Amino acid sequence: MSTGSTPHIVVVGGGFAGMSVLKALRTTRARITLVDRHAYSTFQPLLYQVATATLNPGDITYFLRSVRTRRPQVRFVNGTVTAMDHDARTVTLASGRELSYDYLVIATGVTANYFGIEGAAEHAMPLYTRNQAIALRDAIFTRLEQVASAGQSGDLRVVVVGGGATGVETAGALAELRNTDMPVTYPELDASRTHITLVEMMPAVLGPFRDDIQAYAKHALERRGVDLRLGTAVKQVRPDGVVVGDKEEELIPAGVIIWASGVRPHDVVAQWGLPQGRGHRISVDDHLQVQGLDRVWAVGDVAVENGDRALPQLAQPAMQTGRYVGSLLAAKIDGGADVGRFSYRDLGTMATIGRTAAVAQIPHLPSVTGLPAWLVWMAVHLSQLLGNRNRIASMINLGAKYLFWGGNHNAIVGETRHRVRVPEE
Repeated sequence: MSTGSTPHIVVVGGGFAGMSVLKALRTTRARITLVDRHAYSTFQPLLYQVATATLNPGDITYFLRSVRTRRPQVRFVNGTVTAMDHDARTVTLASGRELSYDYLVIATGVTANYFGIEGAAEHAMPLYTRNQAIALRDAIFTRLEQVASAGQSGDLRVVVVGGGATGVETAGALAELRNTDMPVTYPELDASRTHITLVEMMPAVLGPFRDDIQAYAKHALERRGVDLRLGTAVKQVRPDGVVVGDKEEELIPAGVIIWASGVRPHDVVAQWGLPQGRGHRISVDDHLQVQGLDRVWAVGDVAVENGDRALPQLAQPAMQTGRYVGSLLAAKIDGGADVGRFSYRDLGTMATIGRTAAVAQIPHLPSVTGLPAWLVWMAVHLSQLLGNRNRIASMINLGAKYLFWGGNHNAIVGETRHRVRVPEE
């Protein structure tokens, strides 16, 4: 099936990978339709800064329709893909609308993985979307206001499940909120009875990092008063806390439970007629083409090469795979040199624990920790935000927090009322 003399590319997903596809296609003659269930793209590495009241949600979101500013060949469709027909080359949306394509790129990203743990989906709060970050922020401040108004009669605890970058960064930011801001803004509360607990089933935090970096992160968290429960598996999540332990189970009471323990593709991907490999990610070949489908590619977190070789589910692999497929399609449609097979270039990984404390692991270089890593982390994250307005707004808000440390206790908050669950996205 052909959609006309001008080829039509449909890109499903407006995250790091999908936006990188568009960037690589900026001069193509093809028509492009970008489909996303949201009207915005989210800079996920800074979601925890929204959840901990440092950044506005708008600081890390980018209006997807504004891509037409420099790419007039792009059209945006706000919708959720429910079905694909790869013989007819069509994509069907929840609204019933059908889009025909000549080339299809799937860049839908991932969602929280609860690993079948009882009660996790019902009682824990994930941190992978803008709405989830806002809901978490409001839940934290609602709980603080409730305890402050009623009088503190017991301990207040936030439990973070997962010792990867998201869990470490969130726990560190919450500890600094307790240590630096609460003594001023919540004099009714006893900071010594407000606990941040991080639960990780592995024996160390930041598992993919080098041993010296793991040790630095552990020390930095402990120095901020984070209660680390390493080598501890979560067995159940209840409304009042998490149950941990193997032979002897223990309830860790909690007013707020944050889930940062892994990701998986959205369930709907299984309904799209695509081969799935490790972790239910879409199986692609060494050109990131979906196995068995000659005009379909998958990029970013949702894809796994040859059904087994999985890239890290991080921003850099997503951007690199997106740029590669965009360049491949540009060469195919507009003429150009063969781009060859995809090759991932590891540029390094970073995480921050708090003000002036961060880690950076760069291949073939010594580990970088502390203030130097924190400055690099700030520069990289600000530069990668989409849009100058977002860069400036984030720089101002982060600067107000970190440069005027101890003298600025203003938090970016929303509603403080009864906790409302946000459906999984």
